[in-house]
Amino acid sequence: MRFTTYLLAFLLPWGSNAEKHEFHLSKCALEYNESEKALQFSLHLFTDDLEEALRRQGIKEINYCTQKEATNADEVLNTYLQEKLSIQVNGQAREFVFIGKEPAEDILGMWVYLEIEQVPTLSSLNITNAILMEAFSDQKNIISIKGPGGKKSALLFQKGQIQKSVNY
Repeated sequence: MRFTTYLLAFLLPWGSNAEKHEFHLSKCALEYNESEKALQFSLHLFTDDLEEALRRQGIKEINYCTQKEATNADEVLNTYLQEKLSIQVNGQAREFVFIGKEPAEDILGMWVYLEIEQVPTLSSLNITNAILMEAFSDQKNIISIKGPGGKKSALLFQKGQIQKSVNY
């Protein structure tokens, strides 16, 4: 876990002065909220990377988190994430609900909020995360998980390693 924290601190200088990033990384905080019986996701994506991946699918002019944002932007994002991110909770496939999105403080990205409701207990997670991997061969996706009882873990997804599991 210390290595992951160090890696994030080193790789993620999310300064507002940055014009472009030279790496392809998404980060996600996934927390099991025991009182609400829900898995709650906070996913950070670079908007230009997401829009490039969508362009490669033939979807243009989305303009996330701008005044020119397309009216179907949330629907397109939800569809994309449903295709690229899948979750099994306690051995059963579960769909997440798209809650919303907002621009990130770094102005280059956005935060996307997702939730899986009605999770009375959490004993295992099987995650497939291929977000943006079709667009960037060096794409890395990190998920930090806070499970039952505050148990923490971190998963790194990359080309050839898009499926990971955690047991509690």
